[in-house]
Amino acid sequence: MQTEQQLLRAAAGQRFWQIDALRGLALLNMLVYHAMYDWVYIFGHASGWYDIWSTHCHVWQQYICWSFILLSGYSFTLSRRPLKNGLLTAACAVVLTVATAVAMPEEVIWFGVLHLLGCAALLTCLLRPALEKLPPLAGVTGSAVLFALLNQLPQGWLGFEGTHLAALPAAWYKPNLFWLGLPDLTVFSSSDYFPLLPWVFLYWVGYFFARWFRARCTAQPGLPPKALRPLCAVGSRTLLIYMLHQPVIYGALLGLRYLGFV
Repeated sequence: MQTEQQLLRAAAGQRFWQIDALRGLALLNMLVYHAMYDWVYIFGHASGWYDIWSTHCHVWQQYICWSFILLSGYSFTLSRRPLKNGLLTAACAVVLTVATAVAMPEEVIWFGVLHLLGCAALLTCLLRPALEKLPPLAGVTGSAVLFALLNQLPQGWLGFEGTHLAALPAAWYKPNLFWLGLPDLTVFSSSDYFPLLPWVFLYWVGYFFARWFRARCTAQPGLPPKALRPLCAVGSRTLLIYMLHQPVIYGALLGLRYLGFV
């Protein structure tokens, strides 16, 4: 019987259409969400249902982010060159920060989901020898508990979403370690914000789940059903589409405004 490491090595570098399809679905959701954000908050159109402070929009936004982060952690185990991928993602994140600071300083992204994914991949490369010593189910459970416990860390609390278990010392936030998850919210803001804590633990939920699942699943790479091939094509190019989607959406809406349609 093959060991977990032998199975993971055999899967490295291969594409699984199921992962691409899930990633494509998350990406399409993100495109619609961001198009609505631009429509309402940048171009100033009223919407009866799109309100980023509403519960349903918050759940929608969290679904998109959780999907990307979990799938990225899962995909780490399938990558033949995770260090290269992490460096590329981190470099794209730096480009995104510079671009938003120049083009839309009021919407600048200092540490968004792309920064998180790049840093999480690099951190996982660094800690991989230690992480691989943990049993996968213990890793999934521990990572999920730590993610839930630290979910409100950037807001100064321990607890998940609206559950505040304990307030954290204000002195921890004075150095403004926003990348870590300890921002000084009196001076720091970012239009997209996903610090390492708590979100690296959600990434590791995906990583450890992949180790557990891949060691037990018999699925093999192959062609997706015809109906899902466009979705898989989108999902296999997530980084490129992520980098281009906002300029394209903004340009399209600007063009429609110029033509008098919006």
